[in-house]
Amino acid sequence: MRYLLLIYCDENAYEHLTGEEGAAVFAGYNTLTTELTSSGKLVGSDALQPTSTATLVRVRNGETLTLDGPYAETKEQLGGFYEIDADDLDEAIKWAALIPVYGNMSVEVRPVMTFD
Repeated sequence: MRYLLLIYCDENAYEHLTGEEGAAVFAGYNTLTTELTSSGKLVGSDALQPTSTATLVRVRNGETLTLDGPYAETKEQLGGFYEIDADDLDEAIKWAALIPVYGNMSVEVRPVMTFD
């Protein structure tokens, strides 16, 4: 079953890491990505640009409306994701627990809906 491992963070928290701490975080992501790829579990992954680059799109009465981000005031923003193919939720949680986190980061594990 496919799962998204959604990585939430305060996008400003990275600025407070030392150069050594930042390098350790990136090394951890590289290690995890290599492990997921080698195991055949990685479907895809990416980091996201800051919320200031986001555009919200709404369609109302046939009219497309856009709003520059960030739209919502939140303490955590979606910073990136891994999509994996895990045997079950327990395995997905084990992979999520390997994601390098700092500060108040969290990882949401969510099954991907499949349609026939």
